[in-house]
Amino acid sequence: MIGAIIGDIVGSVYEWRRIKTTSFEFFVEQCECTDDSICTAAVADILMHGLPPAQTLQRWCREHPRGDYGGRFAQWIRMEPPRPYDSFGNGAAMRVSPAAYLNRTAELTDALEASDLVTAVTHNHPEGLKGARATVHAIWLALQGERANGIRKGIAETYGYDLSRSVDDIRPGYEFNEICQTTVPEAITCALESSSFEDAVRNAVSLGGDSDTLAAIAGPIAEALHGIPADIQTEAETRFIPADILAVVREMYGTSA
Repeated sequence: MIGAIIGDIVGSVYEWRRIKTTSFEFFVEQCECTDDSICTAAVADILMHGLPPAQTLQRWCREHPRGDYGGRFAQWIRMEPPRPYDSFGNGAAMRVSPAAYLNRTAELTDALEASDLVTAVTHNHPEGLKGARATVHAIWLALQGERANGIRKGIAETYGYDLSRSVDDIRPGYEFNEICQTTVPEAITCALESSSFEDAVRNAVSLGGDSDTLAAIAGPIAEALHGIPADIQTEAETRFIPADILAVVREMYGTSA
């Protein structure tokens, strides 16, 4: 979903220059799409066209070699044949939003099966699969019209995540990490506590962690809850999103240039 890609773009400049405030310039010249956006586009391509998950994900990443991929995933991109590596990294959750959107009129089980399909090729650890499922579940609920409190209750009960803390509670002691267990609940909280799409992305970046991925997880949940302002989406599309990724986004949403 475009919310994940915009979150990735905005958070990209703060991954290694971490901040603890929601007051920052939303788009800056140095913003870019990273591995989060590339993999999200790959997942959409896989699910829309029934393509082989592992090989298609590899192809997209090979075509975007400057995606700033994590070490083990970078090795997997060149693996022949590709095999999962028992990961519970947050890369499982940042790329799965299309599984929710493309199954928005289907049953939740269909969305979760799609999540597993595109996650298990790399992140087949139970916590990796769980983090991806929780993200898809939250987006799917929001797309059904469920509001923040209902989503919080459903995700906490189903996945055992602690969603009781506020963003202000989390922020002071939060440190950079790249695992599902301590990024997915926090990113979901950033979305559920938000008053708008922009507010959710600002919350995610302000934690001072893996900012692009936190925002790529929070972004599509907030998109489903609030929608995305046209000016924000237009600026992202015209300034920062590569043509091949944008083409997949437009196909998924059934829109044109």
